[in-house]
Amino acid sequence: KHIEYILAAKMRCEKLYIGITNPDMHHTCPSVHDEIRWTKAGNPLSYRERCEMIKGALAEFRVPESQYEFIPFPICYPEYITQYAPEDAVYYVGMYDAWDEEKYKSLKDLGLNVHILWKKDLENKGTTGALVRHLIATDEEWAQYVPKSVYAYMKEHELDKRVKRLELMRIEEKMVIETNVEMTAPDMEIKLERI
Repeated sequence: KHIEYILAAKMRCEKLYIGITNPDMHHTCPSVHDEIRWTKAGNPLSYRERCEMIKGALAEFRVPESQYEFIPFPICYPEYITQYAPEDAVYYVGMYDAWDEEKYKSLKDLGLNVHILWKKDLENKGTTGALVRHLIATDEEWAQYVPKSVYAYMKEHELDKRVKRLELMRIEEKMVIETNVEMTAPDMEIKLERI
């Protein structure tokens, strides 16, 4: 999804500012529309690592480096966006779900010029970061879901190992929470006594 989105936006402008959302853990926050977006498992790669991977992917598609630039894009704190991005720019968004609607509304509330690239349902969203993280965590093949340069970069820097570790921790934590929710109060007391 990411590279398709970037290329679609690039076709519509001379210079593209690629906003990296959740650029660090200080500019990340929970959303009722995406339960893991704000977690370390949902954001296992650093700002720099994401920029390097996108740069490699754009080189595969022969987009000259002079035609784009990376900027932090703190969508969770929209009041800071124009400290990084030009106010008079066109802000391109793809619409799939409630999280995208939330982002769109945040940008419109700032009075920015927002252009919707497409509106699709979730079934037509294509490859997502969540899917790739799941495939990595479960030792399934994932190379075909990312550009070759992204796969090579992740393997070379052993980022797949970090992704796997964080995703497995997230899955385990979710299972514990679901198990605890299913437990009744007496069950909890019995388990605590055994500890």
